[in-house]
Amino acid sequence: MQLTTVDWIVLAGSVILIFTPALFFARRAGKDTTEFFVSGRSGPWWLVGTSMVATTFSTDTPGLVTQFVREDGIAKNWAWWAFLLTGMATVFFYARLWRRAGLVTDLEFYEIRYAGPSAALVRGFRAVYLGLVYNCFIIATVTLAAVKIASVLFGIPAWQTIVFAIILCSAVSAVSGLWGVLVSDLVQFVFAMTGSLTAAYFALKHPAVGGLDGLIAGIDPSKLGLLPDFGNWQTALAIFILPLTVQWWSAWYPGSEPGGGSYIAQRILAAKDERHAAGATLWFNAAHYALRPWPWIIVGLASLLVFPNLESIRTTFPHIRPDLVNHDMAYPAMLTFVPAGMLGIITASLLAAYVSTMSTQLNLGTSYLIHDLYRRFLVPNASQHHYIRVSRVVTVLLMVVGGSLVAVIDSAGAGFQVLLTIGAGTGLIYLLRWFWWRINAWSEIAAMVSSFAVSITILVFNHFQPPDQPPLISAEAGMLYTVGFTTVVWLVVTFLTPPVERNTLIDFCRRIQPAGPGWRWVREAAGVGESPDSLTHSLLCWILGCAAVYSVLFGTGSLLFGHRTQGFVLLGVAVVSTGLLFGVLRSRRRVAPAKGV
Repeated sequence: MQLTTVDWIVLAGSVILIFTPALFFARRAGKDTTEFFVSGRSGPWWLVGTSMVATTFSTDTPGLVTQFVREDGIAKNWAWWAFLLTGMATVFFYARLWRRAGLVTDLEFYEIRYAGPSAALVRGFRAVYLGLVYNCFIIATVTLAAVKIASVLFGIPAWQTIVFAIILCSAVSAVSGLWGVLVSDLVQFVFAMTGSLTAAYFALKHPAVGGLDGLIAGIDPSKLGLLPDFGNWQTALAIFILPLTVQWWSAWYPGSEPGGGSYIAQRILAAKDERHAAGATLWFNAAHYALRPWPWIIVGLASLLVFPNLESIRTTFPHIRPDLVNHDMAYPAMLTFVPAGMLGIITASLLAAYVSTMSTQLNLGTSYLIHDLYRRFLVPNASQHHYIRVSRVVTVLLMVVGGSLVAVIDSAGAGFQVLLTIGAGTGLIYLLRWFWWRINAWSEIAAMVSSFAVSITILVFNHFQPPDQPPLISAEAGMLYTVGFTTVVWLVVTFLTPPVERNTLIDFCRRIQPAGPGWRWVREAAGVGESPDSLTHSLLCWILGCAAVYSVLFGTGSLLFGHRTQGFVLLGVAVVSTGLLFGVLRSRRRVAPAKGV
């Protein structure tokens, strides 16, 4: 495709807007690591929350949703819709606790919650594992999507896309620090939403689709259901039952970590105070699940009428490497029908989505490697300017390594499944460690090692199965095996190893003030009295929050597909749930600022 003069103007303007916050905040970011990694703890809820939304709005996400829709219909999106349960739990149970901790990174948590060499070991190990290995895999997954989009829209070879991505993202992330990332994310979110709505509009206008009415008439009805066909037990188990009963609390997945973590925790730590931290996380979950999905879903459904199978995509784009053609490529394929003059908006939106996610991943990965590894274990007494200089170098190196790993994956769905599999089984411990004093660092080490070992074993077993045969161990069975084995292992290790030192537990209790019976004796020993939080209160807010967001999500879908009565009823439920939620929040007693934060 060829960009017109208008397209180039829009694209150039978007690049300027992306770079401007980075340059504006460069000097402030260079003051110290607190400014560079958590924006001086001064972010308002609307900016911090929008940054969370923009970060999860990446180039691979539309392709992933398109792949889900093409393979198993709308209902397959329960694979990620179920994580709303995790997100709302973070809002009402964990956001205040994270902000109360007053950390620079979530990995710093290990040495305030646990003590001794085991705490240092798990902090250092996760700094390398998450900051380098896991983080670079995510960078590769997102960059793969950028490679596919560029190859479809412009016929650019993979290496050129990767080099451009490395230069652009390294420059933005190394200069700006988190303040620059937050403000850039606000701009990029507007671009990304505009682009996805534009893509959906022109997908519906395609002659093979014929608008919403033509889409509904032309698509197999089984693809349009918000719930799976429960007559097919295996499919219902995989895409609905397992995500809602096991996956949401057991799997550690970026942006949907049980108990909060990675860039969600980083944004929470960057918020002004506990109220802003909870408000930011609530806005993120509402926008992430209720606001964004339908434009992607519409494009995915329309692509079934325009490109009914993979062969039709290969035929239309013969210059693309055959191994890159999967169902996720249908999304960029549909973008080729956007008329001249509008392509600049689409390109700018995709560029904004990509840079937003990369900026966050690079800043987060660097914070782990510098604050939790380099500064903690290798060079503990250097100046702030030294740490900032090294941080900027590491940022560039992470982008280079991540871009080089693009060759190891072939689709967004494959990347999603690998991340889910490796993180399965560890989620429960991340939920309970805030509310049960008996968990120790060895519990976490056992969970990580056993989860990784079982996941890799399953992947090795399945590797020897012929490509045209189903895997020896299905993804659903693999998750259940991993979760079951990992949970047993870490519980056994917890009771076989000594508890955390009494003074460490008391210090943690005074700092965090966790609620519930799991810390009762520690609270008494610390003399801190009852927690300012209420688990019952939080549980009620969690239920109302989930009801409100799910009702908006499915009410909107029902209206789009012509089920007006159902749609208005669901939107009515959303209004009532939201009203009750804010009523409950207003009645919550004021939380006093934690000491030392």
